[in-house]
Amino acid sequence: MATPRRTRVPTALLLALGLLLGFGLAEATGLRWLGGLVMVAANLLALPTWLATGGTRLAVGLTVVFWACMVLSHPLAHGIGTWPSVLTASLVAAAAAWLLADRRVRSAERDPAFQR
Repeated sequence: MATPRRTRVPTALLLALGLLLGFGLAEATGLRWLGGLVMVAANLLALPTWLATGGTRLAVGLTVVFWACMVLSHPLAHGIGTWPSVLTASLVAAAAAWLLADRRVRSAERDPAFQR
């Protein structure tokens, strides 16, 4: 079985942009499904890196974190506002991706002997 390819773009950036651009596009066009499509694309682009870095458990875990952030941004918006809520969700999802996947990828690229 072939090893999944890692993306050169940090997955933290993919997730943050997916949530921010997805929400912005849904707001601007009134088409929520279009924003959802952007978020799905961001998640799918991140999957190969997660699979290569930590396997299925990491990929599933970060996918759950990403979508939980999106879902929880809705009730959070009632308390702090729409854009602050989306920014918070984006930061949380990006932080999780950086800490659990991207940091490991970058360390392994700098030091081939890096142990996961």
